[in-house]
Amino acid sequence: MIVAEAVGRILAAAGAEVVFGVVGSGNFHVTNALVGHGARFVAARHEGGAATMADAYARMSGRGGVVTVHQGPGFTNAITGIAEAAKSRTPMIVLSGEATDARSNFAIDQDAVARAVGAVPMRVSAPDTAGQCALEAFRVACQERRTVLLNLPLDVQAADAGGSWYELELAAARLRERPQAAAPAVEDVAPLVRMLMGARRPVFVAGRGARHARRELEELADQTGALLATSAVARGLFRGSPWDLDVSGGFATPLAAELIRDADLVVGWGCGLNMWTTRHGSLIGPGAKVVQVDLEPAAIGRHVPADLGVVGDVARVALAAREAIGPSPAREVAEEHGYRSPELAGRIRREGRWRAVPYTDESGDGRIDPRTLTIGLDDLLPAERLVAPDSGNFMGYPSMLLDVPDEYGFCFTQAFQAVGLGLATAVGAAVARPDRLPVAALGDGGALMSAAELETVARLGLPMLVVVYDDEAYGAEVHHFGPHGHPLDTVRFPPADLAAIARGYGFEAVTVTDPAGLAGVAAWLKGPRERPMLVHAKVTREHPSWWLEEAFRGH
Repeated sequence: MIVAEAVGRILAAAGAEVVFGVVGSGNFHVTNALVGHGARFVAARHEGGAATMADAYARMSGRGGVVTVHQGPGFTNAITGIAEAAKSRTPMIVLSGEATDARSNFAIDQDAVARAVGAVPMRVSAPDTAGQCALEAFRVACQERRTVLLNLPLDVQAADAGGSWYELELAAARLRERPQAAAPAVEDVAPLVRMLMGARRPVFVAGRGARHARRELEELADQTGALLATSAVARGLFRGSPWDLDVSGGFATPLAAELIRDADLVVGWGCGLNMWTTRHGSLIGPGAKVVQVDLEPAAIGRHVPADLGVVGDVARVALAAREAIGPSPAREVAEEHGYRSPELAGRIRREGRWRAVPYTDESGDGRIDPRTLTIGLDDLLPAERLVAPDSGNFMGYPSMLLDVPDEYGFCFTQAFQAVGLGLATAVGAAVARPDRLPVAALGDGGALMSAAELETVARLGLPMLVVVYDDEAYGAEVHHFGPHGHPLDTVRFPPADLAAIARGYGFEAVTVTDPAGLAGVAAWLKGPRERPMLVHAKVTREHPSWWLEEAFRGH
């Protein structure tokens, strides 16, 4: 057995269940070894897509993501997806061949490239330590929530692995057992409890680090009268609660923005409270206290000053705080805290979603208003859906007007704000959650950047709905620079028949210019959905979306 095969065997034993990638000579053997030991391999058409698929899979499955690429250009092709994963602290391993001979066309400093985008470079440097190195890479990825580059030098890969691998396989199997987070000490949560009990208008904002802690946070919120909101990446976490404000930040409804801004205490639970979640700080009202609870000490106060930081697992901290407070009848909470009242519950029920916000439908002249389009789709789609939006001017419409059933109904790869990741995001999320209808929401720019992965969707037989909001431009740039009189020829494009392109890849497709055009989607949803469906929506383009206006104000 050569080293490449041994590394694949050990990673499969450690829990590498699904592997995404593009295979070349430098990663051929390790990929086949993973498959031979039970992993499922999903071939992408571009390494950038493969990295984002692995990232999305990790987010939606709770398991470590794995992507395998060729040395040199295979690795650099994946860099944008790797940067997104690293910025998001996605537990992911990048298996890359490595050319160590400086005369090779493929030779580059892969460690330096990985560090530059925030990934952790590691290397299988010798046959006798290959297994331990692979295990350590998997441990760092999954337990420290890091994106790890595991370099596989070509000469080491080809060497004889030697020795017995039985003990290493046992150690790998133990990595599947997730360590229990330690309970915080009473004195660690006492300041948090005092601030919660002293607040009259508390709001909890939960992030990705809180997605496992819905029950604990809702129970603590019930004790303290807090309203519930999320960052964009945790959207849907509190769906079904009468106190759910949905998303805080640029995607917040007018009601959510009003109530968060009026809070006297904002608690970020596993949430960075970055400029997008706080609308450049404007949602932190004057005089409001800020608390952050996070596993990472460095995350506390990074974006907004924190009056208190609590380092620890969100669920364990919330549980400890709840136990310290003790039982608190709902009636007493309503009387003592200003937010929770029957009147406010009614307002949240009536005004708490973007669909309740009136607008003037601007459809006409062969184009459909993106709000009308998205609301029409929301009415048609089944509740069990998984929405994956790309980046761009359009992205607020699917992000807020397509409802989601829970925190696993929305996959938001936007830490790097790269256009072109949405389609691959939807593929990785769909592999993780085959029980849901995957919905990829793209702009025309992102759709054309990632068109190769349409073949992946069709080849995998995914019953995916791909919606392209086509304004024939990079709309964010049009609306950012246009009002100042700048020329826009570089960011506008002639029409393209995206429906025809999709059909060429094996999709069903419809072009939508008015609400009646959605009839084709309704027919597809009735089944049998033998092929994926692409909706080429020619959308109105006169105005920036509301989230983009907020971003411009922030700049």
